[in-house]
Amino acid sequence: MKRTNLFRYAAVMLCTVAVSASVVSCKKNDDPPPAPNTVVNVVANNGYTTLGSLVTGNTTVLNFLNGTGPFTVFAPNNTAFTGVTAPTGAALVNLLQYHVINGQQLTAAQVIGLSNGQLIKVTMANGDSTFVRASNAGVFINGIQVTQPNLTGTNGVVHGIGRVLFPPAGNIVQTAQAVTGGPTGLDSLVKAVLRASAGATGADDIATVLSTTNALTVFAPTNQAFADLFANAGFPFRQINDIPVATLRTVLRHHVVAARAFSNDLVNGTLGMVNGSSATVAGVGTANITIDGSGTVFNEVPAGIAATNVMARNGVVHVITKVLVP
Repeated sequence: MKRTNLFRYAAVMLCTVAVSASVVSCKKNDDPPPAPNTVVNVVANNGYTTLGSLVTGNTTVLNFLNGTGPFTVFAPNNTAFTGVTAPTGAALVNLLQYHVINGQQLTAAQVIGLSNGQLIKVTMANGDSTFVRASNAGVFINGIQVTQPNLTGTNGVVHGIGRVLFPPAGNIVQTAQAVTGGPTGLDSLVKAVLRASAGATGADDIATVLSTTNALTVFAPTNQAFADLFANAGFPFRQINDIPVATLRTVLRHHVVAARAFSNDLVNGTLGMVNGSSATVAGVGTANITIDGSGTVFNEVPAGIAATNVMARNGVVHVITKVLVP
């Protein structure tokens, strides 16, 4: 009798343990999985709050970056957005996706391995191209250095940068035409290019050359730069229409380099221009890069570079504060 009771007690205890284990097991299985740490979270959690707000405020981009990926995101820091008016709608989607490589998760070391010091073309999620040069000296995209690499999430990696990447507005001429008005506009340059190209063919048709030739760099003088040139008593002309066309073509070609040269590609010393003469670059590695003409009286003060690395589909534009006269 006692043995029977003992067996019954043991059976009850085993059932109780089994039920308890089942309950515990069920509780463990019912716990929700940890939330994925997507690149959206990585951006927000590492201080890129302005970019994060733009992403979370746009359903298209938010859903895209919360997707499977993998992604490589170049994230402008908050300071990069100072003075930048963010677009809306489709234009915002285009801008944000220009900061994303879709389908690849590339660490800084992997980018260095792919580039190996050479300029490589990379297609971004919006379909436009960026250009990356990477070595042990750093990773640069469109001439802008990565300042905080390798912030890893579950669906990609984020690299912090110090400027917003703007998609190209078109070819070099179209890019200049989009910068209009006031002292910093490029209206005078566009007028000079169109005048020099009227009725011309071949290499003399500078507008077509700047629109169709790939991999060019243009140092683009502002409206104020032209005004200063015409106010110079030593310069014999007072407006663009006074300059002989042949002279105008020579001057314009003195602002063009037959290669894509971002600000990080410039070195101190001479820089060959497509007109066969050279200009002198100084101040590389500082905040005050300058470029000078061939040393004529009109170029006694070097031109400052007011804006670097303005992307065009067939090259890059640096806006300068003086006209370079060969």
